[in-house]
Amino acid sequence: MCQKAYGNFFAPLVSVREATLIWTKAEPARFKSSNLVQRGFCAKCGTPLTYEAPDGVAVSIAAFDEPATIVPEIQFGVEAKLAYVDDLQSLPTRTTLEDIDAAPFLNDLISYQHPDHD
Repeated sequence: MCQKAYGNFFAPLVSVREATLIWTKAEPARFKSSNLVQRGFCAKCGTPLTYEAPDGVAVSIAAFDEPATIVPEIQFGVEAKLAYVDDLQSLPTRTTLEDIDAAPFLNDLISYQHPDHD
């Protein structure tokens, strides 16, 4: 279910069950993805933000200002994991700008995503 909701191989989430969640800009829009779960997302850009189930809320790690400080501790839903995901780290890598000849528009790209900090 998370692969479809995130359009990705996985959905890195952090539980906020033990914490108080305060939205600093606005409440997310929500989509009822099943009879028991709803998912929050940014109504302006569509970024997935939450997984909200009867046992609590989880927030997308990448939605935080400093996602590198939130280290995953366990994997759930591995029954749906695509086999090649475990081998992604062995593929050749390059930064976005190393491939600028294939996508020269990136030199002029201006992001309208919410900045990490106000």
